[in-house]
Amino acid sequence: MTTATASPVTVPIPAWSPHRVRAIIERNLLINKHVWWPLAAALIEPIMYLAAIGVGVGALVGTVPGVHVGYASYVAPAILTTTAMNAAFNQNSFGVFLRIKLNRTYDAILPTPVSVSDIVLGEIASAVVNAVVTSVAFLILMAATGLVHGAGILLALPGSLLIAFAFAAAGLASTTYMRNFQDLQWVQLVMLPMYLFATTFYPLSVYPWALRPLIQILPLYQSIQLIREPALGAVGWGLLANAAYLLIFGLLGTGIALRRMTMILLP
Repeated sequence: MTTATASPVTVPIPAWSPHRVRAIIERNLLINKHVWWPLAAALIEPIMYLAAIGVGVGALVGTVPGVHVGYASYVAPAILTTTAMNAAFNQNSFGVFLRIKLNRTYDAILPTPVSVSDIVLGEIASAVVNAVVTSVAFLILMAATGLVHGAGILLALPGSLLIAFAFAAAGLASTTYMRNFQDLQWVQLVMLPMYLFATTFYPLSVYPWALRPLIQILPLYQSIQLIREPALGAVGWGLLANAAYLLIFGLLGTGIALRRMTMILLP
């Protein structure tokens, strides 16, 4: 008579784990601790824009028509928005490209229990952390220079987090299509015009009626509205539409990044 032996119970490994995602975040934070200049550059650039355009050009513009605040106060929330956007997007474009193509970092990570989903979520979360830290630093500068006009600016904190998530996911998704360093120039061909035309430096009313819908569908326009409106005292239900747009935009980018990173790292 044979004795049946119980087969071992296999515990399924989840596609992603908060602990493994945290490990990716901690790794990136440790690297940024020793390589501080990208974070410093992410803060220096918006300060220069604020000084050159907000203050310099603002001395010529004076009060913005229809808003009744100085030009620097009008531009500062938009520059805060672009600070969150650039910090998140740039980290997950150029930085991730190096880890995929040049350093082959993920090839060394995947033999461990870390999955592709952990890598994607960890990279997005890391970019969000850095973008929010940079945004808070710029917000403190705004307060110190008298460019804060009311408690509505506090909504910039959750707003910056949502903006950072949207553009961190978009940056990671777009990077998966980059074949070489030259392809990264196509990203700037999109980002720079959007930065200039998404009402960063002037209101939507300056555009012809036919162009306004095209400006309004830009993710940066939606992001600027989310920060500028409450910063200038206009808190309304429209902010929920801006937030929903960015949330959907970020989730779409995350989905594309997950699919593409799986194709690249697990061929």
